[in-house]
Amino acid sequence: MFAFFAMLHGFSDWGLLALRFAIGAIFLAHGTSKWKMWKMQPSAQMPAAMLGIMRLLSIAEPLGALAVIFGFLIQPATLGLCLVMVGAIKMKTMDWKKTFAGDGGWEFDLIIFAACFALYFLGAGHIALDSMLFGL
Repeated sequence: MFAFFAMLHGFSDWGLLALRFAIGAIFLAHGTSKWKMWKMQPSAQMPAAMLGIMRLLSIAEPLGALAVIFGFLIQPATLGLCLVMVGAIKMKTMDWKKTFAGDGGWEFDLIIFAACFALYFLGAGHIALDSMLFGL
């Protein structure tokens, strides 16, 4: 029985690929949904500073997502996405006073952070551009 579980380690690259696709899809969806911010003007609901941050994220998140999906420069990409998630958790806990779980909680943000953090240290695996181009 334990031999079966030991054998699964040989498929770790496929696990990393699945994790990269999931994280990439999430950041691609959330990043591209911010593109509409480029047409907005600052308001009471969206001050100029926040609008600027959202516009920056509308570029950074999709680029980071594509880097993660293709496994290209995975460590810098996931480090940047970790910082995005730290900012999201900070905003939800400090500014919006959200609890960990529930409506608008930050549990989703924490698991996204943890996945990016894991990819930062584990790398993209062999099914990635980093492996093909740089031997990582």
